[in-house]
Amino acid sequence: MTREELLVIMRQSTYKPLTAQELVEELQIEDIASFLALLRELEAEGEIILTRKQKYGLPERMGLVSGRIQGHVKGFAFLLPSLPGHPDVYIAQEDLNGALHNDRVVVRLHPPKGRGTRPEGEVIRILRRANETVVGTLDRGKKYGFVIPDDKRLATDIFIAAEDMGNARHGDKVVVAVTRWPEGRRSPEGKIIEVLGQAMSPGVDVLSIVRKYGLPEDFPPEVLAEAASLPDVVLPGEHEERLDLRDVKTVTIDGADAKDLDDAISIEKTGEHSWRLMVHIADVGYYVKEGSALDREAFNRGTSVYLVDRVIPMLPPKLSIGICSLNAGVERLAMTVIMEVNAVGKVTGYEITPSVIQVDRRMTYDEVRKILEEKPPELMAEYRDFVPEFRMMAELARCLYERRMRRGAVDFNLPEYKVILDDRGKPVAIEKRSRTIAESIIEEFMLLANETVSEHMYWLEAPFVYRIHEDPDLDSVEELNDFLHNLGYHVKVSDGEVSPWAFQEVLRKVQGQPEEKVVNTVMLRSMKHAGYSPESLGHFGLAAQYYCHFTAPIRRYPDLVIHRIIREYLKGKPAEKRLQALARQTPLWAEQSSIREKAAEEAERESVALKMVEYMERHLGDVFTGTISGVTSFGLFVELENGVEGLVHISTLTDDYYIYQEKQLALLGQHTRKMYRLGDRVTVLVVRVNTEERQIDFEVVDEGYEPR
Repeated sequence: MTREELLVIMRQSTYKPLTAQELVEELQIEDIASFLALLRELEAEGEIILTRKQKYGLPERMGLVSGRIQGHVKGFAFLLPSLPGHPDVYIAQEDLNGALHNDRVVVRLHPPKGRGTRPEGEVIRILRRANETVVGTLDRGKKYGFVIPDDKRLATDIFIAAEDMGNARHGDKVVVAVTRWPEGRRSPEGKIIEVLGQAMSPGVDVLSIVRKYGLPEDFPPEVLAEAASLPDVVLPGEHEERLDLRDVKTVTIDGADAKDLDDAISIEKTGEHSWRLMVHIADVGYYVKEGSALDREAFNRGTSVYLVDRVIPMLPPKLSIGICSLNAGVERLAMTVIMEVNAVGKVTGYEITPSVIQVDRRMTYDEVRKILEEKPPELMAEYRDFVPEFRMMAELARCLYERRMRRGAVDFNLPEYKVILDDRGKPVAIEKRSRTIAESIIEEFMLLANETVSEHMYWLEAPFVYRIHEDPDLDSVEELNDFLHNLGYHVKVSDGEVSPWAFQEVLRKVQGQPEEKVVNTVMLRSMKHAGYSPESLGHFGLAAQYYCHFTAPIRRYPDLVIHRIIREYLKGKPAEKRLQALARQTPLWAEQSSIREKAAEEAERESVALKMVEYMERHLGDVFTGTISGVTSFGLFVELENGVEGLVHISTLTDDYYIYQEKQLALLGQHTRKMYRLGDRVTVLVVRVNTEERQIDFEVVDEGYEPR
């Protein structure tokens, strides 16, 4: 009996909760020990519930929902349900019952308060704790102390007895092992297991983020030993049963500082407006075998993490920048998707095959952009043999982009910022990074390969890990429309459903307007977070029916595991026993990949924000021009040209009494009628910087103001 078969039986309308013994008899189970282990496994994951009467049933049939807690700094939380399509559930602080941010729990739903209201509930069971260690700052007393977590979503201090503080001093950043979980009003208790140093000391800031998100810095000895046993070059016998593409003109296009090169591309014209596009992806699955030490470590890490001052790779350097990286001038093993694409960007034929390739040139985004736009003579001469291909790539990329826009894909116009550090880790500049034609080429080609592979595996009905982005909750869309209405925009909702087209239409209208950045940001926040799933639920933002992550197996675990599945299916449908094993594994791979991706994103974002605030320390007393990015009853948020955001507190607007105008998203002077509105340009003075709290305070000054 597989988990899928058991769940199908329990989902039948005729099923009623049964004890383990009744299930064994009803289903005529022969291997009782394995079946009982399956019940325990499903119960631990929250897929099924064991009632007080020792009967098993589905949570959704009992007014229960399982999932992961997402805490909030104000103490309440939301349940992110495991059940696809189920809306998030609001949980009041008093209903958490000891559950903390990221814990896996079962929630009992409260009776709905009215039609269309957000579901609310209460935690009744904690399935798995997520915060066995916590990073924070020690507030040390004589007889005991408290650690104040860096992650404000935990919303509770951790009690530390005197004997469990070790040599930690007041104000130290520390790592705490939780020894007792919260009960009622009782705080969690812990023991300090590592002292990182004084909170404001050099290097402690990013190290705290590394510990906070459980990012492993070093690889275990057995993983490094396994990596060391791999060859440095492709061996002669490894060419067999692979398509030999070494003579096909091939390039990589990446950032100048990239070292782990997952993807390479080849292109040729097959007609006036048709192309043969080859997307070559590093064949990591060939080297990282399922169940190996390398594989187990990659599963635990889930993804490479790109912090502001370091990279924490998913795989050891021997693979990530060595034998797996598609470096120029050397043979490499790949999984290649060959696609025939017509004039409207539609794939008319394709092949997925293991291959052996040799990259001719390692290009940077900036080089390709210059070749296509500026045409400097020295670059045109150096890459003259590749210029026709770059032009083909640009033409095809524009075609693919236009096709995505026609079907309703949501393309947010939000700039990225890179903090430049000196050799001591101090921020010296902030660079705005914009998407050029070179980045668009790679983005469009990778999207096309991901969609092609995903649809191929969907119709094979293979156990798989899909990349999904569910439709936004209608409650979130209503809240979004309340905001947009003040600016004269509206996301259309038809028959209780919202389409990507509706979002795209608003983004088109706001393009070039002062409020463009704010609207893009708020609309993005109204959407659900993309993740991984064993079910193909589509991708709302891309307006794609089928989607997966196939193109980055060096740095993403889901890409690695689907490479293995694809390879198996290329040899024919796997045996039933293997299919059952894959069906058990894919939900676990998907969940772990989603969790680790979220942690990586938060760590990356926090490390950049930290250095942005640190950068502004040197600009205390300086004047900048910025845009009002938010208006609240307590003040204005202003974003500078370098992406740094700070607060102008209402108490600093001393030329009048200002009243918050919610409908106009503005602060209005009671006597002067002076108004500060969303999107307005203002000149501000940097008056306070708090790196510990990641906060910057501004004051509005007159244009032309010169500090003393």
